[in-house]
Amino acid sequence: MATKSYNHFTVSIPQEWIAHVEINRPEKLNAFTEEMWLTLPKVFDALSDDPRVRVIILSGAGDKAFSAGLDLQSAAVPGSVFNPRPEDVADGARFATKFRRFAYKFQDCVSSIERCEKPVICVLHGISLGIAVDISVCADLRICTSNTSFSVKEVDIGVASDVSTLSRLPKVVGSYSWVKEVCLTARTFGAEEALRVGLVNSIFENKAGAMQEASRIAAVIASKSPVAVQATKNFLDWNRDHDIATGLKYTAVFNAAAINTKDVPVAMAAARTKVTPKFEKL
Repeated sequence: MATKSYNHFTVSIPQEWIAHVEINRPEKLNAFTEEMWLTLPKVFDALSDDPRVRVIILSGAGDKAFSAGLDLQSAAVPGSVFNPRPEDVADGARFATKFRRFAYKFQDCVSSIERCEKPVICVLHGISLGIAVDISVCADLRICTSNTSFSVKEVDIGVASDVSTLSRLPKVVGSYSWVKEVCLTARTFGAEEALRVGLVNSIFENKAGAMQEASRIAAVIASKSPVAVQATKNFLDWNRDHDIATGLKYTAVFNAAAINTKDVPVAMAAARTKVTPKFEKL
């Protein structure tokens, strides 16, 4: 059942504690317009605050694509930052200021997926180019179908990716030289290669199977203490970007408050009595 209506996004709660966000522009291969990426933080900030939600599954509508990337037709409108008019670039500093503000906003919109307090499981299928990779590396887990084709496409349109991929992809996969190769060449790579380097957690034959696995994992996560789950996501992301000593201090200070939750005695009692614990909304 849909819980919120957004243009080109469908948000539903298919089962208790689990939200499903579907990019819904299949007739255009779920390619992103400016309106769509501006909608991302509205979707994920709302779900981050929603006490009914503990885990989020993100997928793309249709059979052909998770997302074909940026909608180049809409981006090429005269006067946009991708297709400036001569008068727009007459003063280089002023245009640079405008573009920098645009880039910061674009980055912040995509980062809303990572910033979301709830774990996000991204299910990729078919065509997954450009912004599809930017989005997926903001998620916590990635599952794909055997026909998924990935590409960090930006150099093919004359720019360096500045939204998410070049900052996050090296921290997701195990090979920095592999990251440089795929980003410099924009070559397409498939599901098996994505699994080998650690970009995806698992591969399924079709979208239905991948969605089923995402739902299974989401249900397991949703059964845990939401205090513990959200703190764990927070700690892992924080420690990825800080040194060990700083990370240890941060987690200790955070947990000094979080450990006071009622979820700890509930979880411990459930473990002793071998029953399924029930945790309150957070």
